Amino acid sequence: MLFAPLGEEGQRRLLSSRVVLIGCGALGSTLAQLLVRAGVGLLRIIDRDLVELSNLQRQVLFDEDDVLADLPKAEAARRKLVKINGAVTVEAVVDDVNHENIEDYSEGADLLLDGTDNFETRFLINDLAVKTGRPWVYGACVGSRGMSLPILPGDGPCLRCVVDEPPPREMSPTCETAGILGPVVGMVASHQAMEAIKILTGRIEAVDRRLLVFDAWANQVSRLGVRRAYTDGDCACCKGREFAYLGGRLAGRTVTLCGRSAVQVYPAHRSAIDFAALAAKLRPIARGEPRFSSLLLKAVVDAYELTVFPDGRAMIRGVDRPEDARTVYARYIGS
Repeated sequence: MLFAPLGEEGQRRLLSSRVVLIGCGALGSTLAQLLVRAGVGLLRIIDRDLVELSNLQRQVLFDEDDVLADLPKAEAARRKLVKINGAVTVEAVVDDVNHENIEDYSEGADLLLDGTDNFETRFLINDLAVKTGRPWVYGACVGSRGMSLPILPGDGPCLRCVVDEPPPREMSPTCETAGILGPVVGMVASHQAMEAIKILTGRIEAVDRRLLVFDAWANQVSRLGVRRAYTDGDCACCKGREFAYLGGRLAGRTVTLCGRSAVQVYPAHRSAIDFAALAAKLRPIARGEPRFSSLLLKAVVDAYELTVFPDGRAMIRGVDRPEDARTVYARYIGS
């Protein structure tokens, strides 16, 4: 309240705000504690995954006790956050966000926050935000690079204005294939949280409308003006009001293969895979050399056997649940 641009009125507006955070991994866990410490009224955290030992290098809310207890990330986060600020209501939802449930989970929210790790879910959030006129803040990071953009539907570009299609999976690094530096997570999440606080307190004039892009290792920072992508563009989502992800038309799907401890994943975007590039991405983390022909690629990573087909479809052995298969797909093949 001592910070003049916010003051007591701004703090009261924060306390009356409702935020839905989708994803509670690296970005999500950092965002969650920043907003709870700032005093948002309600934070609903939605995540489908469990806390793993490898998460602890960058997922700041969790510790080894959470790993030993096999706690879902959303619940582990809730338990920590209620001890930080008892005035904030924290809800944990252990589920896979998809086109069938995102509207229900986001009911009543003033703002959506991106803590996800794949473009399909981000485009789903974007569809809902544009359809309902609800602001959200995009964020992404891998290796030493990060980016962030606040999105105010109807008053600037949506994510589809800036990134119409996700990049090729085989060319897209993930945290599991390229690593990630912990400070990079904090830099992206801090920018997201700062813009979220501006939006929630009604200080729209202070919102940074540019796309933040940086490489912390190479000491490079850019802020890219993207407004013309909205004013001069012909976005199918915010201009054409086509919500293909929210309607399920571009939603990925999974099929459990009975009796085989395997799930087949059909990605939202079916496109030709460059097997040589995917093999190169998986080689540093695979158990043995990835093998591929013109028909398929096979690789064993951790406890999973991946069989990838030319159109992006994949069979994940070593999992039984569709949500686990989607997590493995996002980690090792890409969004």
